[in-house]
Amino acid sequence: MASPRILILGAPGAGKGTQSANITDHFDIEHITTGDALRANKEMDISHLGLEYDTPGEYMNAGELVPDEVVNEIVDEALSQADGFVLDGYPRNLKQASELESMTELDLALMLDVSEDELVHRLTGRRLDPETGDIYHVEYNPPEDDDVEARLVQRDDDTEETVKERLRVYRENTEPVIEHYEEADLLERVDGEKTPDQVWDDVRETIESAT
Repeated sequence: MASPRILILGAPGAGKGTQSANITDHFDIEHITTGDALRANKEMDISHLGLEYDTPGEYMNAGELVPDEVVNEIVDEALSQADGFVLDGYPRNLKQASELESMTELDLALMLDVSEDELVHRLTGRRLDPETGDIYHVEYNPPEDDDVEARLVQRDDDTEETVKERLRVYRENTEPVIEHYEEADLLERVDGEKTPDQVWDDVRETIESAT
């Protein structure tokens, strides 16, 4: 099988990170995220774009949002260096989806379907160990050590109000992208509410069928 070129889609808490790791290990391909790509290309020369700064790092150091044009260049560079990949976090809008079509030809867009109630349950149940930075879940992954459990805290972005707002923004931005890939007959949906192992079985079979 040729190295698959996969776009993974799903709301915060849908399990994209877990399944992307499984995909990259099993198919021996790159996991490309916009955050990692930006950090890896901070010094990339973007002066030809005629923007405020000449490198992505200058936007990041100034705490400013990196413009779409810069993100497009960086994703293009990352894709050009990968035989196969699972792309996570891009495109976030229809304009970026159009740009992606000029960079590469996808084998499939993989959508992890999880209901909003389950997403809220997953995200609001997350807890952080402030001493180690480790993430736990009150139901799915509690710590075995009582001392660790006693010091766990809920991050501000994992409160119910914040989670619901994050999901609203996700839907607003990403639903047109999902519809775009559905119309292009590239979208494959996987039930993301099963156990992680069951989801992985479905993900693997879906990729193998599409490539």
